[in-house]
Amino acid sequence: MEPKKVEEALSDENWIVAMQEKLNQFTKNNVWELMPRKPELQVIGTKWVFQNKMDDSGEIIKNKVEQPPGFEDFEYPDHVYKLKKALYGLKQAPRSWYERLSEFLMKKGYSRGKFSKVMQEEFEMSMMGELTYFLGLQVKQTTDGIFIHQSKYCNYLLKRFKMTKCKDVATPMATNCYLDLDEAGKNVDQRMFRGMIGSLLYLTASRPDIMHSVCLCARFQSAPKESHLIVVKRILKYLKGTKNHGLWYPNGSNLFLNGYSDFDFGGCKLDRKSTSGTCHLLGSSLISWNSEKQACAALSTT
Repeated sequence: MEPKKVEEALSDENWIVAMQEKLNQFTKNNVWELMPRKPELQVIGTKWVFQNKMDDSGEIIKNKVEQPPGFEDFEYPDHVYKLKKALYGLKQAPRSWYERLSEFLMKKGYSRGKFSKVMQEEFEMSMMGELTYFLGLQVKQTTDGIFIHQSKYCNYLLKRFKMTKCKDVATPMATNCYLDLDEAGKNVDQRMFRGMIGSLLYLTASRPDIMHSVCLCARFQSAPKESHLIVVKRILKYLKGTKNHGLWYPNGSNLFLNGYSDFDFGGCKLDRKSTSGTCHLLGSSLISWNSEKQACAALSTT
């Protein structure tokens, strides 16, 4: 279980060790320094975030503390920590990391054969072998190619939204489906609806087949109705029967880049705006896809 509060984490020896390891890393890397609090400066609040790091089968391999705070120093209760380096979670962190990494690589010179060794000499890294699981993406590498899928995440969504016993369907959306504001329709829990949409959008990282359906339902998050929820649940029913679908990248595919696009002319009956769909293939491998409502109303199909 992933604790929600520090008090819960402190009752588990594994989380205590993970917390101490993270604080030791901050000390080792000289991330901050303790100093008196100045009234004219705004202090940024922090909190512990606990997360289990899992392998591709869902087994816990590490207790990971992602965003540690400046802890209290009882000798200096009125002091705060001044950052010497950008800490992840801050808006400046991505650019700072990019600049740091770029500077280092330019000094060292980049070559494929020496990359891992050179990086390990400068940065603390964990070499965990062949990639099998990354941010919810399951990666299967074979001699014929690479298969990327999110079957574990599909099972999680079905369980989270109580759809494990539903009957699967053949398509993510009915061909005669039409969605509008449905102002007279029955309201549904907005938080739950948004959670379903956000979760499904994350799944589109490996499932282009649900991209259009999810993006269409996402337009009604401000005032979701029962009719909208029914369509979202159909997507989940479709996922139950296709949870093992994903992206296949075969070995030996050519490197010719091809792009395709299409749109429905005035498909939205509310504002007569069209929805565009695009996809790009490198050889026979799909590498990008998108479904997006156009910003203006098209006057023709050309």
